[in-house]
Amino acid sequence: MITLKGKTLLVTGGGRGIGAAIARAAVGLGGSVVVHDVSASALTAIGAELGASCHIVAGDLALADSVGAVWKAATDRAGAIDVLVNNAGIYEPADPGDDFAVWAASWRRTLAVNLEAPAHFCRKAIRHFQGRGGGIIVNMASRAAFRGDDPDYMHYAASKAGIVAMTRTIARGFGRDNITAFAVAPGFVRTNLNAAFFLRHGVDAATRDIPLGAVAEPEDIANVVMFLASGLARHATGTTIDVNGASYVR
Repeated sequence: MITLKGKTLLVTGGGRGIGAAIARAAVGLGGSVVVHDVSASALTAIGAELGASCHIVAGDLALADSVGAVWKAATDRAGAIDVLVNNAGIYEPADPGDDFAVWAASWRRTLAVNLEAPAHFCRKAIRHFQGRGGGIIVNMASRAAFRGDDPDYMHYAASKAGIVAMTRTIARGFGRDNITAFAVAPGFVRTNLNAAFFLRHGVDAATRDIPLGAVAEPEDIANVVMFLASGLARHATGTTIDVNGASYVR
């Protein structure tokens, strides 16, 4: 039986969507959570829903100094972190035909939030875990890390490929410290991150290449994260788990 009793998870981007589903599932399995999002208002609902089992911390991960402030607030409130879940991310277009300054700014924002901030959180977690006898890192990647994405989202695909490489490196480099690291690579998930795509092209465009015939729900991703966070998958460290309905099979 999977349990998170006695474990505290830091979940970034947890105000809604996949992050909120992860926080709910963790509390449901007996754990406690520190939930981060870009603003306090984005955290009001999940904080009220989860009550005493949840601490909330706000911070804009596009800003270089936010990770340190978020990590300090999380550890101050929770005391210790057992599992880091790097879930926060952005998905904005960068049309190669745009003016260079516009295109480059989107690349900088995307890499800052999707890759640099998770890297800084991983560094904080590694140092924290080394002083506590170990810990678990779960990084949110994407199907795009392996098959690529549309031309407007080259930067998104690149950021998620970086997440996969970083996760593998952490697993190889810090296993002897009892630190395990995993990546989860969703395809289309019914969240606000994909809302613009669904609005523009319709949900059918997303499901056309999914053998299961449906996009994933946030809970489908959360269930996988719970297994990894439980510690039951220790010898799978370094792996990436695909959650894409067999729309891309490696």
